[in-house]
Amino acid sequence: MYTISKTFSVPAPISSLALGHASHLFAGSDDGSLRVYDLSTDKVVKAIRNLNGEVSSIICVKRPGSELRDAWVAHGSMISKFKLDSPKMIQTLDDALGTLSVGETEDDLVNQLSLDGNKSHLAFGLDSGIVGIIELASGSVTKLKQKHDNICSSVQFIGDRAKDLVSAGYDTSVRHIDFTKDELLSETKMDATLAEGGISLSPPFIIATAISPTGVLAVGTADGRLCIFFGGEKHPSKKKSKKWGGLNRDEMLAIKVAEGPIVSLQSALLTPLSRTTRAFSQPNVVAVNAQSGAVVTYEPRILTISTMLGVITQYELIYDSQANDGRAILKQLWQGNVKSIEKVNTMLVDEKRIVVGGLRGDGKGVVEVWTWGQPEQQGHQQLDLGDGSSSR
Repeated sequence: MYTISKTFSVPAPISSLALGHASHLFAGSDDGSLRVYDLSTDKVVKAIRNLNGEVSSIICVKRPGSELRDAWVAHGSMISKFKLDSPKMIQTLDDALGTLSVGETEDDLVNQLSLDGNKSHLAFGLDSGIVGIIELASGSVTKLKQKHDNICSSVQFIGDRAKDLVSAGYDTSVRHIDFTKDELLSETKMDATLAEGGISLSPPFIIATAISPTGVLAVGTADGRLCIFFGGEKHPSKKKSKKWGGLNRDEMLAIKVAEGPIVSLQSALLTPLSRTTRAFSQPNVVAVNAQSGAVVTYEPRILTISTMLGVITQYELIYDSQANDGRAILKQLWQGNVKSIEKVNTMLVDEKRIVVGGLRGDGKGVVEVWTWGQPEQQGHQQLDLGDGSSSR
């Protein structure tokens, strides 16, 4: 099971999280500040302050010769790149390597960033519903005609498909786009009617999405629905199809798992399966490649979700179109509740930990780091930033 191993407190609510080097946690706040924690010492090692609005998304990029990652940071209607191994302990917007103003207006905020597998393009979604692409080599910005009718809350590149992007938004739609052609390839909308019967009292705005390395798409909504799309999954026993079929509703599981909004999803093949499969005695899945005859072993699909009120649940996703009458099964592996967070805004998951960020009852920010099988630890380390932030 997971237990809290660390808690970090900051003056303003946590709005975004990212992991750089294995021990570096990037935490953005809605007051335009960002802190980099070294999780091996619990100290703040770098910081950025006075950015142009809430830090809504962070993408870390490895640079040769440095353990401290560079960071693309979305703040307000802008996106900036920072070199964090600068001699400066605390940077400001003036220290950015470059800044792009991508919103249609100052109030057209950036909601999420996504980096493609080739690390050549950065995607972003705006409050205006626009989906945009930044070509990193040239810095050119393209705003696609394929936009949402309301807030674009999420953008995700699809695994090893270099041209494919999935976007989702408050118009309740999920869109599969070829961004190189600005072409809509497929689309689906969340139904107002619940599969269990009845009408949802809250619109099924899409708040969060996640996509696994193999192409399984997960969608979380404001009315507590979790939708899993298996149609585009890359399988060791199947030849890669020309078109990603991830929005095929015939291969979708939709289930209400919470009474409130699902604010964050993390989907992966290894999160942290080496522990989870042993704890629940789940054998690995073995498939035979029909062309090569090779036997491929791979582990089950794991999805971790968090609700706004801080219920964290980890599921195994079980789906085989030839088994269980073609039905998908959602198996709960673990569930816990945040301890000091009143409202969850963001979460990230890796092989070792679950990290959750949000705000406390007094309106200040807090980060909880949950680790597998580790006892709760106490202690206090503090870097004086002149704003009262601390770690414990």
